[in-house]
Amino acid sequence: IAMATVNFSVPEEVRRAFNRAFRGENRSAVIARLMRHAVEERDRERRRAAAVAALLRLRARQRPAHARDVRAARTAGRP
Repeated sequence: IAMATVNFSVPEEVRRAFNRAFRGENRSAVIARLMRHAVEERDRERRRAAAVAALLRLRARQRPAHARDVRAARTAGRP
């Protein structure tokens, strides 16, 4: 696997907290894992947004239901 060097500027208190939290661990591996998680989360956000947009497009094409039809559907098949 090709490796790249990435430089980020972060607030000093974040750097210190990160170093304390991951003391004794391979911090490069931790950062790589966190970056993978961030990419996966962004992909999930995009898929959710696309799904919501598709549902809203479908909903926009639907005719509104009349109250009597909704009542009939709710009571159909009930004792």
